[in-house]
Amino acid sequence: MSSEERRVFGTRVANLRKQKGMTQGELAAAIGRTASWLSQVERGIQPVNRLDVMRLLADGLGVPLQVVTPDAPPPAEAEPTPQPETNDLDQARLVLSGHPALDVLLSPRQDFRPDTLDDLRSSVSKIWELTHGDHFAELSAAISILVPRLERASRTASAKYSPELHALLARTYQALAASFVRQNEADAAWVAADRAIREAELSGEPLGVFAGIYRLCHAFVRLNHLDQAEHAAETAVNALQHHVETNEPTAQHLSVLGSLHLMLALVHARSGERAAARHQIEAARSVAQQLGEDRNDFNLEFGPTNVEIQAVSTAVDLGDAGEALDIAKGLSTAGLSSERQARLLMDLGRAHAQRRQYADALDSLLRAEELAPEMIHTHVASRAVVRDLVLVAGRGASDELRALAERTDSLG
Repeated sequence: MSSEERRVFGTRVANLRKQKGMTQGELAAAIGRTASWLSQVERGIQPVNRLDVMRLLADGLGVPLQVVTPDAPPPAEAEPTPQPETNDLDQARLVLSGHPALDVLLSPRQDFRPDTLDDLRSSVSKIWELTHGDHFAELSAAISILVPRLERASRTASAKYSPELHALLARTYQALAASFVRQNEADAAWVAADRAIREAELSGEPLGVFAGIYRLCHAFVRLNHLDQAEHAAETAVNALQHHVETNEPTAQHLSVLGSLHLMLALVHARSGERAAARHQIEAARSVAQQLGEDRNDFNLEFGPTNVEIQAVSTAVDLGDAGEALDIAKGLSTAGLSSERQARLLMDLGRAHAQRRQYADALDSLLRAEELAPEMIHTHVASRAVVRDLVLVAGRGASDELRALAERTDSLG
């Protein structure tokens, strides 16, 4: 956007907002941004280059996209109608409903069998494999058996075994929270993350509490509760940073601290706060340099490589597609999970779409789909960019693009 285009766009948004009788704070809250960001947009200071952000503003104002930006490509036939999100986690949602061991409350006992510990440990590891692989249907079925077993075991075990059982429960609920976020079930993710925090505290593992807060922040971001996400992450960073500075930190301390810095970068990027987002990326880079390797403590996959993956995502969120593509050059993700590799490719697809490199955008999304099909089929960001590609292509959309749109329910 040129300065004149920014001014015209901002004036149009301000006039529409006033016609709707909304304050800047009300519109900002409706779209999950800050009032300061919206003020800068309306004054022509903050550019809005991305179609999805323009659509977000239009939805918040309750008007068609073309009213906010007349130059937006018209829909091929009609505006896409919202589709229900694909969700394979219905069984997992039921697990979070109610209390898992009411009979134990009525008849307290200690009948846990220690010989089942190995099987429980193996089952929790399997849950995380399914989570990283986005195998949600299989995960949901496994969770419906595992969580009641762990909840009952943690209540019927002696003091010798209960800390580890609480730690296993914390890891399981963290996996559930991560999965619910990816399936756009943020309310369930909030519940799962909260339970993970409680179980980690009962286990006597403080860093597990911080990892649970990281999962909670992701739920807040998906709910567009950016103020809650910022508060939770910033409080955790401050406490952990003080501990790291006054004690000899372990690799786990650094992994969790760096991940929380990346969380704050995400929050600031979603709020359009460039300087704050980049400051947090640099803070995470500093921690990663101190760590010196890619690790997977608490299944956070933090390290130098993951920082750059998040830097790509942050740049895309800020509309800086060229910067995102530059960061990604030469970045090797071979040692990371298929989910992380697919996430990078998805963000590269978003970046290419912003630069109107539509063939490259489609190629990136198809490569991501090969690695993590369920993620690409259900993730809000991937579906949004596929919709935009179809809108731009119109009737000239290739068979390959239309097939991907069908698989992601993005045709409308």
